[in-house]
Amino acid sequence: MPKTWKNAFNRPDATIGEAVATINDGGFEIGLVVDGDGRLLGTVTDGDVRRGLLAGLDMAAPVTEIMNARPVTAAPDTGRAALLDKMNAAVLRQMPLVDAEKRVVGLVHMRELTPPVEARTNWVVLMAGGLGERLRPLTQKTPKPLLSVGDKPILQSILEGFVEQRFREFYISVNYRADAIKAHFGDGAKWSVDIRYLEENQRLGTAGALKLIGERPESPLIVMNGDLVTRVNFQDLLDYHGQQQSRATMCVRQYDLQVPFGVVGIDGNRILMIDEKPVHRFLVNAGIYVLDPDVIDLIPEERAFDMTDLFSSVVEDRHMTAAFPIHEYWLDVGRVDDLERANLDFTNGVGK
Repeated sequence: MPKTWKNAFNRPDATIGEAVATINDGGFEIGLVVDGDGRLLGTVTDGDVRRGLLAGLDMAAPVTEIMNARPVTAAPDTGRAALLDKMNAAVLRQMPLVDAEKRVVGLVHMRELTPPVEARTNWVVLMAGGLGERLRPLTQKTPKPLLSVGDKPILQSILEGFVEQRFREFYISVNYRADAIKAHFGDGAKWSVDIRYLEENQRLGTAGALKLIGERPESPLIVMNGDLVTRVNFQDLLDYHGQQQSRATMCVRQYDLQVPFGVVGIDGNRILMIDEKPVHRFLVNAGIYVLDPDVIDLIPEERAFDMTDLFSSVVEDRHMTAAFPIHEYWLDVGRVDDLERANLDFTNGVGK
């Protein structure tokens, strides 16, 4: 069945998880929260979801907790030029059309008003120089990024995910078994993209190889570890980076750590409470980043420098950094059991 603007509707009692499904599957990359008469109560975008997660909400929380209750709208008879002006002024990709009673009568997406973008200008840097020591003996002869998940190497799946989202300019950082990676991917012609290599003659850490790029990019660049399996929408990531006016954005994942015992709270020798097997929740680095071009200037020449060092430098310079919480499928293939899980997920259709 063809998707219409009504596919973007959510009930006021919907959960954040249900709104995410609408955003991903509705065809308009937005959720419209409406009452029983179709009146617009609020909108939910990918950015609203990420901010809610950072605030500690989970996917079962009510969508009304994160919706924008004062969305920018337009009348149904608004012309194309006026819609473009209004959407550009508010930095919006969608605009609900509402009548005088605030009932939704349409939904316009920016792609309907502007020519399609053939290719994205952002460069992508894939870090593929690691030794893969925790995956020995599998990585004794094969570099970790060329280990297969499903029917293809991890790094190929990453590349093809970016190609599917219309990225065309790639750098691959190589060190261990570099020849095998270069032989597999070549110059990228097989995928109709341009691939260049950052060859580390010494190990430069997770950020140091960026200094090997011979020219400065004109747009923010995406940097990603070459051992991740994920379904992140990278346009959402770039949009978030711009909306936050961030110089460096780090993707983060929720990580829960459960204490296997009852934790006892005391005052002197008096027991005040017992918390049985409490769960502590953290946000951890997910290995995907967006960097403004001039951030590369903070990386020193010819020595190991990690992404954590780079983000610390940006923070010390009092520039804006942002955390982008991932709720999509994500798996770091760092150990043998991670590789087995990734292959099982692939077999079961998880994360596709």
